[in-house]
Amino acid sequence: MTQASEDFGAFVAGPRRAIKGQAGGPLTGLTFVAKDLYDTAGDVTGGGNPDWAASHPPAERSASLIETLLAAGADLIGKTHTDELSRGIFGLNAHYGTPINPAAPDRLPGGSSSGSAAAVAGGLADIGLGTDTGGSVRVPAAYCGLYGLRCSHGRLQFEGVLPQAPSFDTLGWMTRDAKTLRRTTETVFGSGEAKSFKLLLPEDAWAVVSEETRQALQPHLDKLMQAATEVERRTLADEGLTVWRDRQIALQQREAWATLQSWILETNPRFAYNVAANFAAGAGLDPQVHEAAVHGWPAMRSAVLECLDEESLLCLPTVPDPAPKRSASATEAYRDWPRIAQLTCIAGLSGAPQVTMPAGRVTGGPVGLSLIAEPGRDSDLAALAEHLSD
Repeated sequence: MTQASEDFGAFVAGPRRAIKGQAGGPLTGLTFVAKDLYDTAGDVTGGGNPDWAASHPPAERSASLIETLLAAGADLIGKTHTDELSRGIFGLNAHYGTPINPAAPDRLPGGSSSGSAAAVAGGLADIGLGTDTGGSVRVPAAYCGLYGLRCSHGRLQFEGVLPQAPSFDTLGWMTRDAKTLRRTTETVFGSGEAKSFKLLLPEDAWAVVSEETRQALQPHLDKLMQAATEVERRTLADEGLTVWRDRQIALQQREAWATLQSWILETNPRFAYNVAANFAAGAGLDPQVHEAAVHGWPAMRSAVLECLDEESLLCLPTVPDPAPKRSASATEAYRDWPRIAQLTCIAGLSGAPQVTMPAGRVTGGPVGLSLIAEPGRDSDLAALAEHLSD
């Protein structure tokens, strides 16, 4: 058996970073892995790109979230692969390869938190730390049949984590079961409550998914509707989710270029074609397109947040279809991206927390169902996910 098949190709090459957690904490007995955007003291953070790794020194201290989990008793057992500088959604990495999806080995694992998803889905770790700018926790969690939380934007320090587009960058984690998701979330944010809820179904989001995915999700949606105090269907984006998607992509591309342009211009790093094209799009973005996105953003954010309160939750599919086949080329895989981004941009533009829950399979590949709450209700979402799983 090869090393890749033993560990699903989830871990970065070389000796694995292992740090024992403090005894007696609420997460004692659990293990976790960290995406290779998180600093660990004494190690170079690779960022999924060999030229980034070669041009940066070892970290002086570990990322704040890693320190939080260690203090709570969880053991770090390794650093995991990521799409280059988090600029990807399917787990493809031209330099280091693509982790195996343990839940569907013939399909891609999703990204950019690909290695963390593979390690958790494969039973190698209990918690997988990731980052989420445009879906990088939610998508691999759904593709690998996991629970995943994209945290409220700005609620956690990004200290010690490689940024992409700070206006959208958030932290998050994935687990195999809802109990562990809740334990982790409450350790980080404090206790939550599985409150009674009104369910809002954005019909424009549900229109994005295939009929096969809709049918797979329906039993889980029926359970949610039965548990809700009220169900309301509505249109979320009057101008269309394609407009929202395009505006977030424009904002994210421009900001990612601004974040990393000095290093790119100085280093002239090796990038996969799609990653280079993404940075080039940010560098060359039409100023009028960027201005329209900037001016349109507050209204899009308000359209989401005005739906949400202490009782109301948005319910939508996490992904429109299962993961592309592993045999697909990058070009073929990325044909799914425009529809995925129509779903992921909702929490992205609003800064709201989103939990994705395993909710069936389509032609052998897992898909997920998501709930979005008002910012700050991360622990409530995790508590509700556990309640619903029971």
